[in-house]
Amino acid sequence: MTSTKTFPKRTLGSSGIQVSAIGLGCMSLSGIYGSVSDDDGIALIHEALDHGINFLDSSDAYGAGHNEELLGKAIKGRRAEVVLATKFGNLGGKDGRFADGRPEFVVASCEKSLKRLGVEVIDLYYQHRIDPSVPIEDTVGAMAKLVQQGKVRALGISEASPATIRRAHATHPLAAVQNEFSLLYRADAEETLATTRKLDIALVAYSPLGRGLLTGDVELAETDARKRHPRFASENLSSNLSLVRRLEDLAQKKHCTRGQLVLAWLLAQGDDIIPIPGTKRKERLLENIGAASVKLTAAELAQISDAIPVGAAAGLRYPEAQMKSVYV
Repeated sequence: MTSTKTFPKRTLGSSGIQVSAIGLGCMSLSGIYGSVSDDDGIALIHEALDHGINFLDSSDAYGAGHNEELLGKAIKGRRAEVVLATKFGNLGGKDGRFADGRPEFVVASCEKSLKRLGVEVIDLYYQHRIDPSVPIEDTVGAMAKLVQQGKVRALGISEASPATIRRAHATHPLAAVQNEFSLLYRADAEETLATTRKLDIALVAYSPLGRGLLTGDVELAETDARKRHPRFASENLSSNLSLVRRLEDLAQKKHCTRGQLVLAWLLAQGDDIIPIPGTKRKERLLENIGAASVKLTAAELAQISDAIPVGAAAGLRYPEAQMKSVYV
C-alpha cells in the first residue's frame, strides 16, 4: 500500500531532503518501554506511512539491532515513501564506554545497519553519541566517505555541543543535529539552535513529549526503562506532573490534548525543528499526528513557555552516570 495522505514537510538543513514535519521515533518498538510484538510494531509503522509520516528514526543500539531489522521488514515494498534515519556508536556504558567514534567502527557499523535494514542507502546517518577519545573530524571524515560511496545520503550527529557541531560541520556539512528538546527539557537545545541556524542545520527533537511526561500519562510497566530516569523518580514525579497540569486549561480551550499542545508549541519554534515522538500505540500515534493541526497564537505560545519555564523540570535528563555522554 502506498500512502494517499500528505503531511506538512520540513527540510533537513541544506541537504534538500524533505521530511514530514513530525517524524516517528521507533525506539519503543524494541522493548525499551515495555514489550510489543513485531507484528504490532510493523502495523504501527504502516499506520504512520499511511498518514503521510515519512521520517522514521532508528539506531543500531535499539534492541541491539532488532529495531533496524523490524524497520527493514516494515518498509519492504515501501522504501520510496521513507526518509530513513539511523545511528551508530552508542555503547550505553558497556565496559565503562558510552561511545565509539573510531573510523573503522563507523564503516563496520554502517555495513551492518544496511544489512539489517535491507536497503542500499541510508538517508540520514547519525553518530549517536560523541566519542571524546576520537577527534570529531576523524569520525565525520569516515562518515563523509560513506556519502561519497553512495551508502549514505546525509549526515548528522546526536547530543553534540555547539563546539562539536561546528567542528563536525566544517569537516562535512551536517543535515541535522538530534538532541532532546521539549517544553520540559529545552536549555541545551535552545542553546544549540543558535549554532545550527547559523550553519543551516535542522534540529531533530527526540523525546519531544518529555518521555511521555508532558502527556500526563505515566503508568509505566515493570519492564519500562523510564523507571530509572530521574524525572520519573518519586521525589521528582509529583513536581513534574504539577507543571504539566498548568497546561490543562489551555489544552481544553484549544480542544486538544496536552501532548498535542506541547508538540504544536515545539513545531512553532521554527521550521528547522522536526520532532520525532515515539510510541507503540496507534491511538497515541494518531494523537501526535493531530498536533500538526493545532494552531497557536503568539500570546498562547508565550503562555505555554511561561507555564513551564526553562529549568523548571525536577530531575536530570538521564541517570547521573549517563549525563557525561550527552551534550559533548
